[in-house]
Amino acid sequence: MTATAEPTPPPEHIPAPLAFTVHPRRWTRIRAIAIRHAYVLKRSPHRSFDVFVWPVVDVLLWGSLGVFVAQQGEAGQSGVEYLLAGILLFHVLYQSQIALSTGFLEEVWSRNLLNFMTTPVSEWEYAVGVGLFGLAKVVTGLGVVVLAAFGFYAFSIFDVGWALLPIGSVLLIAGWSISLFVIGLVLRFGQSAEVLAWGILFVVMPLSGIFYPVDALPTVLQPISVLLPTTHAFAAVRMVLDGDPMPWDQIALAAGGCILVAFAGLWFVAHMLKTFRQRGYITRFS
Repeated sequence: MTATAEPTPPPEHIPAPLAFTVHPRRWTRIRAIAIRHAYVLKRSPHRSFDVFVWPVVDVLLWGSLGVFVAQQGEAGQSGVEYLLAGILLFHVLYQSQIALSTGFLEEVWSRNLLNFMTTPVSEWEYAVGVGLFGLAKVVTGLGVVVLAAFGFYAFSIFDVGWALLPIGSVLLIAGWSISLFVIGLVLRFGQSAEVLAWGILFVVMPLSGIFYPVDALPTVLQPISVLLPTTHAFAAVRMVLDGDPMPWDQIALAAGGCILVAFAGLWFVAHMLKTFRQRGYITRFS
């Protein structure tokens, strides 16, 4: 007499855990991109010129100009503060833009773009990796500017108070957004477009009124200036320095404009990347 085997119960369904985490492999690739650019900076110390030297030169140039104008009786202490606060926050815009743009250009200069296109690294992983390294450069460069302004002219940007947080965030996003347009143009027109990485901000700089209000610009340029989100960010800084309450209307205009520019930059670089692949422009970089 044989015993009847009992049926095996079906395995219980174990639901997959809901977790919004980055896969370890993705994080490894992101970290590898950031470390790759850190090694480039370590092996080529002259590339740190725009992180340590240029910020100090800008502070000395604009700070001394402000002190001179104030000594002539043409402007009070507020004129010096406008110049120093303007150049300090301009470096948030500049450092964020140049870090992401040159991060991509590094692949072009080293003829590594073809290798990069054949690796498992996705575009967004690469962008996040370069962005993390660029953020470290932004913090370092801004620290140099803050120390130079305080050491040479006893000016502290922290006098702006909590307004520094939203204004700095707006300028950070604006810098990254502008770099997307630069990268898209390099993909479309080749290495000759790299001059825009350094030149484009010197077009944005006067139109944004980083040292003066929009009214000081020629009348024909004022409508263009008003459309730029950076204009409202720098206007908000001057209002805070004048002792006015937090200008939420200016900050809201700057944030809204930045969101539009960021989406436009993402669409532009994605469109240029698609064209780059369809037309085989990789041959320009190999």
